[in-house]
Amino acid sequence: MPESSKLLAFSFISLGLVLTPGPNMLYLISRSICQGRAAGLISLGGVALAFVLYMFSAALGITALLFTVPLAYDALRLGGALYLLYLAWQAVRPNGHSPFQLRQLDRDRPHKLFAMGFLTNLLNPKAAMLYLSLLPQFISPGRGSVLMQSVTLGTTQMAISLSVNALIVLLAGSIASFFADRPSWLRVQRWLMGTVLAGLALRMATQARR
Repeated sequence: MPESSKLLAFSFISLGLVLTPGPNMLYLISRSICQGRAAGLISLGGVALAFVLYMFSAALGITALLFTVPLAYDALRLGGALYLLYLAWQAVRPNGHSPFQLRQLDRDRPHKLFAMGFLTNLLNPKAAMLYLSLLPQFISPGRGSVLMQSVTLGTTQMAISLSVNALIVLLAGSIASFFADRPSWLRVQRWLMGTVLAGLALRMATQARR
């Protein structure tokens, strides 16, 4: 088991990350608003599966191979930064859209919702960096099985992330209605989200390889 202090610190970091706007949040909100809570929860199931894959890949040391190939690591880092900048621009550009803005999207079948949730999280730069560079810092080899510590930390992160995202799915419609009646608040939310995403992109782009 990880040390209690490290598990608590990792929990707070996981909570901060899931509350920061990113691809998962944007996809879940858009699907929940346009297709209902059930669609949002099915998409969340796909997100959960990607977290499981990341967790066991990190625990078994598979993802650590990425750090032995500098070009592969830089491609992930810079690609993720560019994607976050794209999301930031979509939020703040003239006539841009907020994820809470009511709009019409094509209705997807359950299997596509699940698959898109899975792919969105699998290609999510925040999720990749969490398991590639952050989680190993909270593992103490002297405290027993590294595999069990990785699984404990990963399970904790998933419980926090899925709980918060489930709440977002359930409340997305109410939040969208609130913003629909207050267009000035919607603009503030768009710029706040764009600023946070741009800050994350800058941090990721300048992060040195460990």
